[in-house]
Amino acid sequence: MSVNAVAREPRVLPEAPAREPRRRLEPVTGTPARRKPKLAYALMAVAGAMAIGAAQIGLSLAITQDSFVLAGLSSQQHELDLRTDALQEDLTGLSSPQSLASGAADLGMVVAGSPSYIRLSDGAIFGAGSGASGASTVDPNGAGAVSNALLNDVPVNASTEDDATPEHPTQELPPAITDGLPSPSTR
Repeated sequence: MSVNAVAREPRVLPEAPAREPRRRLEPVTGTPARRKPKLAYALMAVAGAMAIGAAQIGLSLAITQDSFVLAGLSSQQHELDLRTDALQEDLTGLSSPQSLASGAADLGMVVAGSPSYIRLSDGAIFGAGSGASGASTVDPNGAGAVSNALLNDVPVNASTEDDATPEHPTQELPPAITDGLPSPSTR
């Protein structure tokens, strides 16, 4: 059998959808009625935008004020660091062995000879020393003394009460550098 010999049934096409009639264009005869804008919504939007702007300005001013306060505090901290360094240098000079020996000599203390020891049980003294005589074998202020740069301007017997008197002026610190290193002004 051939392909042509077989009877075929005709195909059924689906029905075409029904078409709606075309719309016709008509000229506009009048303007459509406008809707009233809601004034309350517009006022709320403007007020909200102004509130946000005011809040931003307030925060900006607060941050700026805090930065000025921080700059002032860091300047004070720098000055206090300089003062601490100067006082530490004075303390180092005053606690040096040379300063202590000089202060002891000014007070009339003398260097003892060889040491002696006391036994506490019976009070016996051991050693060759006989105690301090009137003259010291070491003179810290004598001709053989080496100068100490830390002791040049610091009085040996200065106390905190003497610092306020005109006899012992307080040491002036260098001016604080708050804006970086000084430089010449150029145009």
